[in-house]
Amino acid sequence: MSEKLKIGISIGDVNGIGLEIIIKTLADTRIFDYCTPIVYGHTKVASFHRRLANVHDLNFTVINHPSQAQHKKANLINCWEEDVKIDVGVINETGGKYAFLSLQRATDDLVSGDIDALVTAPINKDNIQNEQFSFPGHTEYLQDRDGAAESLMFLVSDTLRVGVVTGHIPVSKVAESITIGKILAKLKLMNESLKQDFWVRKPKIAVLGLNPHAGDNGLIGIEEQAIINPAIEEARANDILAFGPYPADGFFANGTYLQFDAVLAMYHDQGLIPFKQIAFESGVNFTAGLNFVRTSPDHGTAYDIAGQNKASEVSFREALFTALHIVRHRRENEELNEDPLKFTKLSRDRD
Repeated sequence: MSEKLKIGISIGDVNGIGLEIIIKTLADTRIFDYCTPIVYGHTKVASFHRRLANVHDLNFTVINHPSQAQHKKANLINCWEEDVKIDVGVINETGGKYAFLSLQRATDDLVSGDIDALVTAPINKDNIQNEQFSFPGHTEYLQDRDGAAESLMFLVSDTLRVGVVTGHIPVSKVAESITIGKILAKLKLMNESLKQDFWVRKPKIAVLGLNPHAGDNGLIGIEEQAIINPAIEEARANDILAFGPYPADGFFANGTYLQFDAVLAMYHDQGLIPFKQIAFESGVNFTAGLNFVRTSPDHGTAYDIAGQNKASEVSFREALFTALHIVRHRRENEELNEDPLKFTKLSRDRD
């Protein structure tokens, strides 16, 4: 457990704030006490953004493979050979092309086990589309690379954890996409992740309704009565402590979320808007339910401030440390499953 974990970092859109927040994070050399970072990009692109961020004392050690990574150093793997024309703050094909090359190489090493976790800088979900990336976002791409039947977009912070039943789909398709089986699958993933990844022994999960006022007993919609309630009942029959459905507005406004270990929202904005309002600076996007660990900051490419040295690295740094914690929690769980007697000592040490 004392061995330094190798954390891969994909750079995201080269015209966005990805490399700025990566460089600012790695400029604090204390990070090397906790992990060995490996950035997937290109030295010239990194140097360009380092100058814009006014960081002069960070040097990248170029390697060809994670096995060559140097501890106490910021390592970098060149994922392409050609020069790249960077247009800071501009949405174009170049930004998407090199974001994908970075992500693809990093994911190759993640799937093969050559790195211990992946932290992804923000991409533009439109310009990254190509023959090999026909997904609405990181979550779906990584689920496909893992070969997993399901995954959970799980936004986490110290005070709030929110997952979603439906992710990157149009609002017009949300209602038809919500089924008892879908909700139950997400609840199972969330419950297992809370236990395995966050060490919550008996997770309490709140489930939000779909309609205003959670349907008002069928007056404003029947999904709560026909779909969400039965899913909650089935979850409880499977020893998952699920409660609800709760009206989303009052649930967050009056602080009810503080009584639960996590919240399952029905659709993207229902969960992410309150999450970002409550935990924007410290929030992390975690893809739960996969065999590997991937996290990211809970914000986008921020083209409007790219290249202006205004981007905060706080969420990215939190994403990196969250990845470290989850990997270690999973490994501790594996050790405890192999030797249950260790649990008593570990619990005593934590107390």
